[in-house]
Amino acid sequence: MLAPMSSLPPQFLAILVCPRCHGELAAEPASLRCDACRLRYRVDDGIPVLLIDEATAVEEDGATAEGTARPAGES
Repeated sequence: MLAPMSSLPPQFLAILVCPRCHGELAAEPASLRCDACRLRYRVDDGIPVLLIDEATAVEEDGATAEGTARPAGES
């Protein structure tokens, strides 16, 4: 179950960084997005899953590539 990002304390969001590039993460309704790496990390039950292998690619329009995206790290 995905928890809304509003359930995460702002102090917690402020210290989280992208595990790939250590860049800033943008909060979305049910995920965290790194604009530098173009990766999206899901949030399960209020817990960010910051595993590069489980991240999904972000398309140019900001959406996740459904069906065609492979986890980051796979080619």
